[in-house]
Amino acid sequence: MASMSTAILTWIHVLPRWLFASLVFALILIATHIVQTAVVWILGRRSGQWPPILQHVFRQTEKVARFAFVLFAATVALPLLPMPHTANDVIRKVFAAAVIVLFGWIALIAGNIAVERYTGGFHLDTADNLLARKAITQARIFKRALNVAIIVVTAALALMTFDSVRQFGVSLFASAGVAGIVVGLAAQPVLGNLLAGMQIAVTQPIRIDDAVFVENEFGFVEEITSTYIVIRLWDWRRLVLPLTYFLQKPFQNWTHSGSALLGNAKVYLDYAAPIDRIRAKVTEIVTRSNLWDKNIVRVQVTDARETTIEVRVLFSARDSGAASDLASLIREQLIAFIQQEMPEALPVQRTESRTAVVGPAG
Repeated sequence: MASMSTAILTWIHVLPRWLFASLVFALILIATHIVQTAVVWILGRRSGQWPPILQHVFRQTEKVARFAFVLFAATVALPLLPMPHTANDVIRKVFAAAVIVLFGWIALIAGNIAVERYTGGFHLDTADNLLARKAITQARIFKRALNVAIIVVTAALALMTFDSVRQFGVSLFASAGVAGIVVGLAAQPVLGNLLAGMQIAVTQPIRIDDAVFVENEFGFVEEITSTYIVIRLWDWRRLVLPLTYFLQKPFQNWTHSGSALLGNAKVYLDYAAPIDRIRAKVTEIVTRSNLWDKNIVRVQVTDARETTIEVRVLFSARDSGAASDLASLIREQLIAFIQQEMPEALPVQRTESRTAVVGPAG
């Protein structure tokens, strides 16, 4: 045993110093990777029995845990590396910055998990989802702002570990430096959109899953980022607009105070159309449909033209989708009823001539 130890020490002394350092570092990294992979495999096999929140935390922290293992192994190996004092000093600063990045990464994951945990209790697929849309919109904008803040603070602290760029890191925390950065970037579109995002989160003129009519297009708010909003149009196209658009230009929000809407369906009939029978049929069509929210249904003659009258059916529905479907249903069934039961109510072109009666010559 003693001879083996002597042989190993002799072999170590024979190797170049840079090669010995590389071997030590590589061996520790390999051993750490094997241990970390084994731990992940063991925990992964049992994660199916955990509550959903723990499974989510496990998936989100797998990469940062791997980084922490590697960083720990490298930190242990650092004192074993025969390096000059100046190189050791630089490496220590690099590892100090890496540790700061690690804690910033952990804070970032913790903040995101907390926000996702909060929004997990809200559901957008319900009929009256106003509270859910408010909470999810605020949480997503807050999440992005928090991520930016954590990244900036982490970068500043990491820069402060190096003498050559320490002043730049300190300036991020100094009030004068922060004020200078804000003033210098305030006129830029990116910062303008970031500030608009915070204003939208507080005042909420628009929220996730709102039904909106903007730029002559109808759609639903699909995503609100820190700089732009994505509108999912009725034909599945996406309309992307900057956040500042919704603070500077008018737009229609059909679900600002609630999802219920008034819809209408118009038909054009002859002057001979019996409005009372049409009103009764419309009431029958609407009351039999589960798209109606049982609040409002009205039939009115809203216009009289040269050859036709305009009959408008006004009704209420639980949301924009139900209102659109109910309008189509009313038009289809009302037209079929008129064709079958009262064809005289359909518009016709009339031609009337009058012959003047001339009396006997005096």
